[in-house]
Amino acid sequence: MKYYIIAGEASGDLHGSNLMKALKQKDANAEFRFWGGDLMEKQGGTLVKHYRDLAFMGFLEVAMNLKTILNNIKFCKEDIRNNKPDVLILVDYPGFNLRIAKFAKELGIKVVYYISPQLWAWKEGRVEIIKKYVDEMMVILPFEEDFYKKHNVHSHFVGHPLLDAISTLQEINIEEFKKENGLNEKEIIALLPGSRKQEVEKMLEIMLSVRPYFKEYQFVIAGAPSLPKEFYEKYVDENVHFVSNRTYDLLRCSKAALVTSGTATLETALLNVPEVVCYRGSKVSYAIAKRLVKNIKYISLVNLIMDQEVVKELIQNDLNTKNLVEELKKMLEGENRSEVLKNYELLREKLGGKGASENAADVIMKL
Repeated sequence: MKYYIIAGEASGDLHGSNLMKALKQKDANAEFRFWGGDLMEKQGGTLVKHYRDLAFMGFLEVAMNLKTILNNIKFCKEDIRNNKPDVLILVDYPGFNLRIAKFAKELGIKVVYYISPQLWAWKEGRVEIIKKYVDEMMVILPFEEDFYKKHNVHSHFVGHPLLDAISTLQEINIEEFKKENGLNEKEIIALLPGSRKQEVEKMLEIMLSVRPYFKEYQFVIAGAPSLPKEFYEKYVDENVHFVSNRTYDLLRCSKAALVTSGTATLETALLNVPEVVCYRGSKVSYAIAKRLVKNIKYISLVNLIMDQEVVKELIQNDLNTKNLVEELKKMLEGENRSEVLKNYELLREKLGGKGASENAADVIMKL
């Protein structure tokens, strides 16, 4: 079969690549054309556009780049029309993908959504678009099935694909990792500032402000694959290091982490690293988001899934040096650290074990 896949960010590239791998095992004649990144490209097929050209963050940035976004949508529609895939697989990225779903469905192409948009948080009305134009909705968070059921939309809980990605990791030698990456003997605090330039610049400034209070540790920045190494050079010194494309390895060698909200908060938890979740947007974007987001108590996936504050979230004005220092100390030692690690075990149980990519491939093949 001919598969057309659209993933618009780094996490989508990871999950899209694992889904492609599972589909190839079930369909010897699988042909892929996709929007994604380096991981999907390694699985074979044709990369149409890289997600680094699609990543616009926040209301202001989207507004400023509206012409580019609309041109990308137009180009995508033409590409689908010209290539006539058997099935369109959409990976999260709702602002773009829901428009494409409507177009593809009207062409008679089967539409699958893998990794639901977070409609339970905002823009709940988009459920009607999914009801109309999506043939199969596959969700990866246990509470999402109930959300769709409430709206009379059938969905499949396939498990969380991060468990698949993490289950394939081989054991790591911490001393070897440090040596390979020019790190010293001190224990590591990992910094995961995000994947977009605008976001990384904002988050690294505040994250690195805690350095004077943790001189016995070394800080290591996890570089985003979408940004060049040169971009990070201004942040590096004798006790701030940089590691590129090895975020999972870095986390597994770290004592604790400061993490920008997003998929990385869940990845950090599943790799068993106590963390402090950080978020700060522009005043305008944050004010708009606060008005639009409904009935959501938390911003991190860890806390949302567990429905309790497992990890501390420092948001907007609460994200300052004083609070970061206080919360990071709790993650490095004592009862708070032990409690977080205990809750991580329960989190893994809630996510239903590995096999999400294979389960999703089964749903697609049946369709």
